[in-house]
Amino acid sequence: MSDLQALKGKYLAGIAAAADEGALEELRLAALGKKGEISLLMRELGGMAPEARQAAGARLNVLKDEIDAALRARKAGLADAALDARLSAEWLDVTLPARPRRTGTIHPVSQVMEEVTAIFADMGFAVAEGPQVESDFFNFDALNIAPEHPARQEHDTFFMARAADDPRPPHVLRTHTSPVQIRAMQAQGAPIRVIAPGRVYRMDMDQTHAPMFHQIEGLAIGRDISMANLKWTLEEFFSAFFETKVRTRFRASHFPFTEPSAEVDIQCSWVNGQLRIGEGSGWLEVLGSGMVHPKVLTAAGVDPTEWQGFAFGMGIDRLAMLKYGIPDLRAFFESDLRWLRHYGFAAGDVPTVHGGLSR
Repeated sequence: MSDLQALKGKYLAGIAAAADEGALEELRLAALGKKGEISLLMRELGGMAPEARQAAGARLNVLKDEIDAALRARKAGLADAALDARLSAEWLDVTLPARPRRTGTIHPVSQVMEEVTAIFADMGFAVAEGPQVESDFFNFDALNIAPEHPARQEHDTFFMARAADDPRPPHVLRTHTSPVQIRAMQAQGAPIRVIAPGRVYRMDMDQTHAPMFHQIEGLAIGRDISMANLKWTLEEFFSAFFETKVRTRFRASHFPFTEPSAEVDIQCSWVNGQLRIGEGSGWLEVLGSGMVHPKVLTAAGVDPTEWQGFAFGMGIDRLAMLKYGIPDLRAFFESDLRWLRHYGFAAGDVPTVHGGLSR
């Protein structure tokens, strides 16, 4: 107990000279371990007189605390020195340009759907949505499609299986988005002005057809809406979409859900094998349209003696092909990254009527 000052100097000097944490641990064990010098001196306190034990115990505790503090301070200093050495050896120039990274692109179908929605929204059309698995009523009956119509046969439509003892007609994967128009009229009544974009399904597959594709249909119901309003709406839409003045031509046709009905062509020409919309003397069929049939209005809960309106439908995939020169519809669904990078759009290219539809 008489030479505690020398013991303190010995360990403090050793701690200050320790080159690494291993050397520090050896010094800690030598001083404060179970068999360390200070620990052994603490055991001698039991054989001392009370007054001497109190004085010696206080001195040993102070020494123990000083050595422990020195050990922790030296350990922190060694850690800081190791970090400084690592930072000096492993440096990074943050002013260098970042490595190039591929960014994802917006699919042409998604982009065109946004473009079409923006144009019709500017005309006051709201967006309506509905289920892709539809009942027989909404997909056929409410649209005045007769039981013998080809669309109600298995070679044209995907039917959902029912239990053998279930007498109800099977559900179908919707063949058009027209059921959304029925649901919208039932929910909102008249007057109404909506578009219904979405996926539809038909059993067809070739260069210009796919069993799943995208369609947008429009509906406007009011007291005095006529075919003239339909023609103006479509010409305004095509002129905005193709970003050039586009004339349309109506040809008499037949659809169960419209009367009168018309196929709509747009003005075009072919120059060196390239399609040009809005010029020349040629015509290209793009959609079907007409005045909503009174039976359809009745099925939707709208009085046909008081209200009338027009409806139209066109393929979003086909619009994308025409506008962006995409030759094969099947490529839309093949998930080829090379194709997507070529025809895709940047995520920031949000189409607006006034800011520009496409970049």
